[in-house]
Amino acid sequence: MGDLYALDFDGVLCDSCGESSRSAVKAAKVRWPSLFQGVDSAMEGWIVDQMFTVRPVVETGYENVLLVRLLLEMRVPSIRKSSAAEGLTVDGILENWSKIKSIIMEAWNENRDALIDLFGKVRDEWMENDLATWIGANRFYPGVPDALKFASSRIYIVTTKQSRFADALLRELAGVTIPPERIFGLGTGPKVEVLKQLQKKPEHQGLKLHFVEDRLATLKNVIKEPELDGWNLHLGDWGYNTQKEREEAATIPRIHLLQLSDFSKKLK
Repeated sequence: MGDLYALDFDGVLCDSCGESSRSAVKAAKVRWPSLFQGVDSAMEGWIVDQMFTVRPVVETGYENVLLVRLLLEMRVPSIRKSSAAEGLTVDGILENWSKIKSIIMEAWNENRDALIDLFGKVRDEWMENDLATWIGANRFYPGVPDALKFASSRIYIVTTKQSRFADALLRELAGVTIPPERIFGLGTGPKVEVLKQLQKKPEHQGLKLHFVEDRLATLKNVIKEPELDGWNLHLGDWGYNTQKEREEAATIPRIHLLQLSDFSKKLK
């Protein structure tokens, strides 16, 4: 009996936080030029540093753009358009992001689809103008490229990243080609629905099903779906999650806490 692995991309295969944070700063400058006019390189550096800490809250890339502005409002009270930034700390963002996100989206009169388009466009432009530095702002976790190259299991990528970016990084940085029909990116539906599709395929009958993810909330959504009871769920402890989330995951029988070295061995 073989194995099928559905793999998240950011935080499981690739550490893209440097690239997504810098792309988000670029996008924020386009979206809110007057607010970012006075932002110098030191402030930009501080924002990017903080983005590494708050990264676990991000489900979809455009949220990085909101976080960049929120961090700026936390530092510069005079530009605040929302009460959410008042007295807010990085820990506060980690605890309450979903609530904060809906407050600021409304206060700033923002549109999800417009931010998704903008974030994608900024990345496309960076790739077109300077592919080497765009690629260089990402890194695959140690051992992952070889594990993908020599995997004996059937591999699918299930991500909220736009497929073209995942594909470019796999090819250019990891040296791995995964057929486009095996990459489910942003716009292919919620991850729970993709897993349902995968388990229904006739060629997957009899395979042992594994889903590797770094967001605890996503794994909890899978557990809520009785139809997905057949999946073995793994939380990658090297990804974008917090100590508190890892401790919670350890108390949930369905979820296996996975270490990077074990992950690479499993794929092979």
